[in-house]
Amino acid sequence: METALAVEADRLSKRFGDLEAVRGISFSVEQGEAFGLLGPNGAGKSTTISMLCTLLRPSGGRARVAGADVVTETAAVRRRIGLVFQDPTLDDYLTAEENLRFHGELYGVPATLLRDRIAEVLEMVELSERRGDIVRSFSGGMRRRLEIARGLLHSPRVLFLDEPTVGLDPQTRAHIWSYIETLREAEQITIFLTTHYMEEAEHCERIAIIDHGEIAVLDTPERLKESVAEDRVEIGVTDPPAAVRVLSDRFGLQATVLEGAVVFQTREAEGFVPRLFGESGLAISWVRVARPSLDDVFMAYTGRTIREAEASGAERLGPAWRARAGRR
Repeated sequence: METALAVEADRLSKRFGDLEAVRGISFSVEQGEAFGLLGPNGAGKSTTISMLCTLLRPSGGRARVAGADVVTETAAVRRRIGLVFQDPTLDDYLTAEENLRFHGELYGVPATLLRDRIAEVLEMVELSERRGDIVRSFSGGMRRRLEIARGLLHSPRVLFLDEPTVGLDPQTRAHIWSYIETLREAEQITIFLTTHYMEEAEHCERIAIIDHGEIAVLDTPERLKESVAEDRVEIGVTDPPAAVRVLSDRFGLQATVLEGAVVFQTREAEGFVPRLFGESGLAISWVRVARPSLDDVFMAYTGRTIREAEASGAERLGPAWRARAGRR
């Protein structure tokens, strides 16, 4: 049965032994939308995308992708999606063109169309001149572009990108996103992204923040930032733990220490900062005030920064979990 939605998840869950990696999440993605699943390592992002791509069978709930059920219509789902894995999956000993040709044959792209389609996707990611080169000679950014081209080769309805720019430098990440946005418009497809990079999530039309296998909030980046409605304040002090206690006891503010600075949120920071200097008794060396960001949204809805969440997530999962389920 066809649907107007590209992705639908209804109380989707996945359990590995005693660990519930995904806890009954529900959401939908419109056709043609760029949708992001934002969260730290260990939050359940890759487990979710693996269920949607039929690589893992859900423990509970239901999901449909491009109109097909991920459990009862796995072949149909796989024909209608493209997938760029978090870890590299290209054959380093083949050329760019050979990697694409092998993928096209696996997906049954007619031989009469395959040559032109390979040329088309290589042109999209500006790798036409390297089509005959061995992949192991490519840079990390070039390999990522080739993997995206491969995911698009069979003209999928939904392209899943699992941490598409992890390990790349900021400049290369920006270039990759420029390609993704161009390709999305050219191919008229839905993009479903997982990421723990805040700046990457800004490219999405809507974002679901996931933590401990649950969706904390889902909306557009701008609405999420507006929902926080508080300024972010960072201060430099000689004794950060003492400053956290003062902010809590004297001002009723919840603060955290991040990279040596004390960070908290408050309304109308410009009016509060003079009070902080006059009433706190703290030796403050510097102050930085910023409007809400997605970092602040994550902290507001989860009670911690994404870096703190990643640290606690690694402890929660442990080696036994990684042995069963890979990274997540």
